[in-house]
Amino acid sequence: MNKLPLAKRAQILTLLCEGSSMRSVERITGCSINTVSKLLVDAGKACATFHDEQVRNVKAKRIQCDDIWSFTAAKQKNVAGMKAPVDGAGDTWTWTALDADTKLIVSHFVGGRDGECAKWFMDDVASRLANRVQMTTDGHKAYLEAVEGAFGADIDYAMLVKIYGASPDSAKGRYSPADCTGIKKNRIEGEPDLAHVSTSYVERANLTMRMHNRRFTRLTNAFSKKFENHAHMVALYAVCYNFCRIHKSLRVSPAMAAGVADRLWSMEDVAEMVEAGLPKPGKRGSYKKAVG
Repeated sequence: MNKLPLAKRAQILTLLCEGSSMRSVERITGCSINTVSKLLVDAGKACATFHDEQVRNVKAKRIQCDDIWSFTAAKQKNVAGMKAPVDGAGDTWTWTALDADTKLIVSHFVGGRDGECAKWFMDDVASRLANRVQMTTDGHKAYLEAVEGAFGADIDYAMLVKIYGASPDSAKGRYSPADCTGIKKNRIEGEPDLAHVSTSYVERANLTMRMHNRRFTRLTNAFSKKFENHAHMVALYAVCYNFCRIHKSLRVSPAMAAGVADRLWSMEDVAEMVEAGLPKPGKRGSYKKAVG
């Protein structure tokens, strides 16, 4: 059985986390697209398990939450007209929770933007925290019931509601956002410190995620073609961001700053972790007889 060298596997994972598309990774490394795709799937599964096990009992003070839009296979408005529909096609939202002090991605969730997905996300956030925190979200109404269900009264929660002006005119461009003319800080639960009611850090982290993941790039054909691969890429990126990169303002990785890691990881470490989680291959030509 052919096996890629560790350095080559680490190179592929690095390129995927630095904004390269799967086809460009194929061209740069000389590996087939099937090899790149399989490694992404294996890495996504291993990283999701690793994050679930390691990012626990986080002692945070302030958590910021936000969601970032992308789409799978087709934008939501075009799903009905798809010639070959695929599962999970349409708008895809990646929810993230960030520790404002250590910049650790505490939780990530890929799904829709409805109340059920908000509940899944907030339940996961709550399960990873070791103490009462102050939380800030934007004004998305799905957060209200989700935060209440996950934390009850054991949280200091506020919403940061942005106020936008008129829609941009055609001279500014079709995809130019409306101008933000102000904000409102609404206390929802507990006693949040209004001076720290902000989503700036998580929004900046989500911008970094968009820039370092080709499938998040707008106005290209680099969008995700499979929902599962989108989730795998987010899981891989989260581990890379938390454990393998030094944050410039902290001068350590977010995981080290948060106390969930004692050293800086490399992509070789991630590649070795992925391999360790794979099932051992059987003897060549061996098989199990199907039970009919």
